[in-house]
Amino acid sequence: MKKKIYTLCFMCSVRCPIAVVVEDDKIVSIEGNPHVPAMKGVCPKGAAAVGWLDDPQRVQAPMIRTGPRGSGQWKKVGWNEALDYTADRCKEIFAQYGAKSAVYCERVNLVTDLSKTFLKAIGSPNYFSHDTICKGSINTACRSLIGYTDGQITADWSNARQVILYGRNVFESVEVKAMNALLDAMGKGTKLTYIDPRVSITAAKAHNYMMIRPGTDLALNYALMHVIIKQHLYDVQYVDRWVEGLHRLSAFVDTYTPEWAEVETGIPAGEIIRLAKEASRAKPAVVFHYGYRGSHHPTEIYFRRSIMMLNALMGSIESPGGIVIKKGPKDAGLDAGIRKFSDQEFPPMEDARRFDGCGQDKFPIADAAHGVGAMFPSAVLNEDPYPIKVLFAFRFDPLYSNFDYQQSLKALQKLDLIVSCDINFGGTTSLADVILPESLFLERSDPLQMGAGLKPAVNRRIACIKPRYDTQPMWWILKQLAERLGVGEYFPYETIEDIWQYQLADMGIGIEAFEEKGFVSLSDKPIRWDRNDGIKFKTPSGKIEFTSSLLEDNGFPSFPPYEPLEVSDDRFRLMVGRCIAHTNVMTQNNPYLNELVPENRLWINAKRAAALGVNDGETVAVSSSAGEGRIRAFVTDMIHPEAVFMLHGFGHREPESRRSCGRGMADAEVQEAIMDNVGGSPALDHTLVSVSKL
Repeated sequence: MKKKIYTLCFMCSVRCPIAVVVEDDKIVSIEGNPHVPAMKGVCPKGAAAVGWLDDPQRVQAPMIRTGPRGSGQWKKVGWNEALDYTADRCKEIFAQYGAKSAVYCERVNLVTDLSKTFLKAIGSPNYFSHDTICKGSINTACRSLIGYTDGQITADWSNARQVILYGRNVFESVEVKAMNALLDAMGKGTKLTYIDPRVSITAAKAHNYMMIRPGTDLALNYALMHVIIKQHLYDVQYVDRWVEGLHRLSAFVDTYTPEWAEVETGIPAGEIIRLAKEASRAKPAVVFHYGYRGSHHPTEIYFRRSIMMLNALMGSIESPGGIVIKKGPKDAGLDAGIRKFSDQEFPPMEDARRFDGCGQDKFPIADAAHGVGAMFPSAVLNEDPYPIKVLFAFRFDPLYSNFDYQQSLKALQKLDLIVSCDINFGGTTSLADVILPESLFLERSDPLQMGAGLKPAVNRRIACIKPRYDTQPMWWILKQLAERLGVGEYFPYETIEDIWQYQLADMGIGIEAFEEKGFVSLSDKPIRWDRNDGIKFKTPSGKIEFTSSLLEDNGFPSFPPYEPLEVSDDRFRLMVGRCIAHTNVMTQNNPYLNELVPENRLWINAKRAAALGVNDGETVAVSSSAGEGRIRAFVTDMIHPEAVFMLHGFGHREPESRRSCGRGMADAEVQEAIMDNVGGSPALDHTLVSVSKL
């Protein structure tokens, strides 16, 4: 008999609400949750999840490495043996180096609260998430202006009249609900401007596309602010009420004219002026989108700040059709939200210094909730501030996600213990000493998610079918490890129902309430704050801080002068990005997604390719001071002459993943160790590379 189960996808970090049709413990179909109006269908990744269920190349049981790291030599063991081995090795290492020698990294997920509980319980301050590699500088930029992180705000796509995107390739790096809302809005007249050195799918769908010189977006925004302020195109009433530091910004952008920006960006001055005026006419229903991945250049935090400043000048922050602050349980009239396990009292740590200096000496304003993952390899290799010996890598692959593959590889090889928990074999999993395989999201239930938004809700992921192999959910794995390490009391549950009841204890919601739709709404209508006197910015001034107390109190300027990027006649600025078929470095070995996009190719401008004698489809060498890789060329006019582009996530070398092994090139092979030293993100699009015909 068929049944429909409402749950959450986890083929990427968006966690779309889905409806899974099941019959006889088999997946019949995966659809969008019909109780969520904008969830019309799922993306290719969501549909391809079923390909992993019976995949023989998936991690099928706990494993302990028997040969050299990366050799593919494993011994399948039972869960007790794998967990005992992990705990015993940790005890040996902690006895010599302390628990601070352990670092825990993960892709943020519904178990993150328990991940942080585990670290606090064992006494290590060392945590970082995928978010720090992806969008740490956006997080810091948003906090410096409005006090909220980028995860605490969203775009009101449905009501926007003008949308401006900077390389945010929304129709390939897909949030299904958001993009359905944007498409509906465009059908009703919303205008889309897309700014990128490469003609992506989103560029092809835009009303206005600007091919900008790679890395010069900040120059464009300084010129836009110049026009908006000097021609009084901003929302005067809103800015007077909610903005701190307009006069300082006005003086700063005085010399950054559209004519100056034309030379730097390649975008005609008239086009810059036209964009400023079009946005002004639509205000406040304007979205200058702050981005999703914000790890391009060393000035990333200031570029992302400039985007948010443009929104503030349009009066669009907390406006219908603009950028809105997500609302939670208290906004919906509840006294409390989901209870967290990590809020328990823990023993004080012997040494609270972090390996990355996040929130401390090295990166005082980066968000310690996510850490600065780019510092992990150097911290291990230099033993600064102390030796790092253990890595827990759970659903995250720092080897291919960070810059400088060789540096990351050396760091991983130096560790005494790598514990990996994943669905399939990635680079870090292949190097692990022990693998604790997690069940696929279709096979497991997880802790509840507090879905903040204009209409806040509590969301549930529930198992749809039984696990196909000898795998377990992460919440169970963490509890088992904690018990073996003597800190099991911080995990007061036995079943997922126990976790749900603990989480809901202060909300007055029963577990049965999730059966009908898969979520429980806390408000039947959008919650909006009064724009005249009701917006709750979390800055010291209670306003949008153009002159940022967070930055200036820590010795950083609010408005740094623009520094032109180095230009090279014989090299290219490497750009990386995503396509609709893959999630970062996670999905290249999925049988269905691998068939859709089996490898990446190097986009290169046709004239530059001709000068090098490179033809379409030929294999070329791409090199930098960090290393070299080989990749097939895609020769096209659809990319700026100064740039080359490749998809992120390819170039896998793990023999266990036979479909993806040796396909394409890893961008990390040539990305130099350059980063934003204020915001904390790596600068993954900053490296200059050479391209040569083989």
